[in-house]
Amino acid sequence: MATVKLMSDAEAETIPAVKAVFDDIRATRKTDFINNFWRALAFDAGLLARTWEGLKAVMTVPGEIDPKTREMIYVAVSIANSCSYCVHSHTAQAQAKGMGAAEHAELLSIVALAAQTNHLVTGMQIPVDPEFLL
Repeated sequence: MATVKLMSDAEAETIPAVKAVFDDIRATRKTDFINNFWRALAFDAGLLARTWEGLKAVMTVPGEIDPKTREMIYVAVSIANSCSYCVHSHTAQAQAKGMGAAEHAELLSIVALAAQTNHLVTGMQIPVDPEFLL
C-alpha cells in the first residue's frame, strides 16, 4: 500500500505543475499511460518535476548506450536495491525495447554472479590490485 495518495488524472488537471509533467510524460513516451510511480510523486509537484527531468536527461536522450541496454542496467540496479516496482517497470521497458527471454535470463545470471562475487570480496576484504586503480 502506498504511503501517499496516487493522483488521478482529474486531480492532476487542477494542478498546473503536475498536469504539465503528466503531459510531458505522455508526449515523451508516446502513450496515455501514467504509471503509479509518477502518480505517487505528484503529491509534491516539485519532486515530481525534478525526478521526471532527471529521468528524462538520462534515459530518453541519445547517447553511447542504447535504450534497451539502459533499461537492462536499470533492471540490474533495481534488483541490487531490492526495488520490486522498478524491477517490474524497467523489465517491461527493456522488453518493449527488444529484450528477449534469453537476454533476460543472461542478465539475471550476470546480476546473480555479481552479487555472489561482491559478497565474497566484501566478506574477505580483498585489497584492490594496483593495476585496477585509475
